[in-house]
This record gives sequence, C-alpha cells and structure tokens, in this order.
Amino acid sequence: MAASYSTSELMVVRAARELLDGEVVFVGIGLPNLACNLARHTHAPNLTLIYESGAVGSVPDRLPLSIGDPCLVKGAAAVCSIFDVFQYYLVNEKIDVGFLGAAQMDRYGNINTTVIGNYKNPKVRLPGSGGACEMAIHAKRVVIIATQNLKTFPETVDFITSPGQKANGKTRKDWGLPGGGPTLLITNLGVFKFDSESGEIFLTEIHPGVERSDVVSTIGWNLQMAGDVTETPEPTADELRIIREELDPDHLYI
Repeated sequence: MAASYSTSELMVVRAARELLDGEVVFVGIGLPNLACNLARHTHAPNLTLIYESGAVGSVPDRLPLSIGDPCLVKGAAAVCSIFDVFQYYLVNEKIDVGFLGAAQMDRYGNINTTVIGNYKNPKVRLPGSGGACEMAIHAKRVVIIATQNLKTFPETVDFITSPGQKANGKTRKDWGLPGGGPTLLITNLGVFKFDSESGEIFLTEIHPGVERSDVVSTIGWNLQMAGDVTETPEPTADELRIIREELDPDHLYI
C-alpha cells in the first residue's frame, strides 16, 4: 500500500494516468498543471504542454504560479500570442486533451463559470469563459476536475459557459461542435465517464474510503452507475515522491 496521501494528490495522480505519451495538452494552473507535469515525469515524457498565455511545448523547471509566469518560457518550443494559440492550435484541432474546472456542471458535462443565479441580476458573477468555451468545443477530449457537492453539481446549471455532450435536447453533432467534448470527470469522491449514447455521466470509480452514498448525496440528479464500479487505484510511493519532492516541494498546489 502507498503511504498516506491527500485527496488532491489522488486526483492529480488519477488525472496524470489518463494522459498518453505524445499527446498535446492545453493546460491551465492548479491541479491539472500538476497532473500534466507528473505524467511527463513518469509515463509520458513526450507530452506537449500548451498554456493559454502562449507558451508552446513548455518544460518549466518549476511549477508556474500563473499562466503568465516567466518560467514557462524556458525551454519552450515557441512563445506566441494568445491569438496564435487559439487559432493555430485549438481551433485548428491540434489539441488532444483539455482540462477544465467548473463552478457548476450538469449531468451532460455542461459547465458554468459565468454567473450563479439570473444572468441579468446574478447572486454571484464569476470570471467567465477565458478559453474554456473554445477548449470545450475544439479539443479532441476534455477532462474535468471539480470538487463534488450539490452546489457544484445541480440538476440544471444557471448558465452554459462551456458545452458538454448534450444541451437543450441537442447533441454535440446537432450543434455542429467539432471536438469530442468531456470524456472524464474526476472529483474528490470518485471518477465518472460519459455515456456514448445518452451523453450523461456515470460513476466508474469510487476513491478509497468513500461510500457510494456519499457520491449519490452530493449530486443533484439520479446518478447512473457502471455495472462494475471499482475503487480508484492508490498513488504509488514514487508518484507521491515526485509530487512532494520534485514538483511541489513548497506545497503551492497540494
């Protein structure tokens, strides 16, 4: 058994294992960034990381504090404008994997990061899309990382910032969206995939120590489950060492 670990470390390791060597990943700051760099240090050394700020093929010697951190420039294959990143890489369908978070997400993976409440008179006004909408539309597949509770996973989102697999009764194909959309959701309680026919999420893995009732009670709809829900594999000692000693020794993310 691996040494004791935090839920965040488990989420990072699970996300890292989802990445394949040689893929091109559009990544932001936070747990997804840590996951990508963990993958590069373990099984996917040829992973290409692209940051919204314009760093392409970045190989930073430390984790960046923001997408504008100068460390992203060192060793990068190219540094270009935000327009170039979106036009030539994202819209041109060169991105294999995109990572997204969510203030709200529904059963189809539609994400809200715009407002909580009525759009014209919201309770909370959120940061908005940034590049999330374009990533959700054009990336070949999207991995979502979010904290699971009833506020984050209501039956209906207040606003669709980034489209999922189905919205307003129409599929991605109906809407003319070129990318593959969300394929995996990783939360602090478990791992979910998206049904290829209905577009709805279903539970496939439960994290160690989590009860199925914990997962069901923190989602605002009747959650579907795989026939063989398994336990999420624990991090290895080497994965934890890389996270704690090489990637995030100052505990900025973990």
